[in-house]
Amino acid sequence: MRLLLIEDDASLNQELTQQLRKYGFAVDSVQQGVDGAFMGETEPYDVIILDLGLPDLPGLDILPQWRKKNIATPVLILTARGAWYEKVDGFKAGADDYLTKPFHIEELIVRLQALIRRAAGISHTNITIGRLFLNESTQSVHWQDAADEKQDIELTGIEFRLLRYLMLHPRKIFSTTHLLEHVYDYNDEKESNVIEVYISRLRKMLGKEAICTRRGQGYYLNPDALQTMI
Repeated sequence: MRLLLIEDDASLNQELTQQLRKYGFAVDSVQQGVDGAFMGETEPYDVIILDLGLPDLPGLDILPQWRKKNIATPVLILTARGAWYEKVDGFKAGADDYLTKPFHIEELIVRLQALIRRAAGISHTNITIGRLFLNESTQSVHWQDAADEKQDIELTGIEFRLLRYLMLHPRKIFSTTHLLEHVYDYNDEKESNVIEVYISRLRKMLGKEAICTRRGQGYYLNPDALQTMI
């Protein structure tokens, strides 16, 4: 999943970027409100972390602008402003969640994961398709056999991001360009056939029918193929 981090504190920005990538996010990070406002409007993010106390353009000015332009990307406000009325102002401006500093990275991660699941219409606390369970903590999948014994399948960073995105949107067809935009961050160098390569790897793990190709359109996850173990 691709994430935009707008945080003006340079050290916190750098630390969060590293931590978020470790937890399986493709991260674009900026320190200026103007830059963040523009990127939030023009790039296809799955979730945004927004600081309020930005020196050039306050977060409470950025967020209403996005909502007026029908940008529905989930936004988590991350700020030192912890008074109840400040939280109310944040939610009124269009925030989906609000976390005050200082904070634990584990809490931030589970809040982000919950926002992403909710945006995809998933009401339960994990991502499961058929007998395939995605473990976001270990970036692996558990394929349950007939005896309900879980077998871990470890994933690389890109495999995890790609499979998570497809599992969040089963049966929906995505072009390679769209998948690239949600699996890699802005500055990543990407080979033209990289999505095809990772789709092939996932098919070897899950079965060739798990991810289908619609000629001329793209790829989609086939839930019917994940009802039984290969």
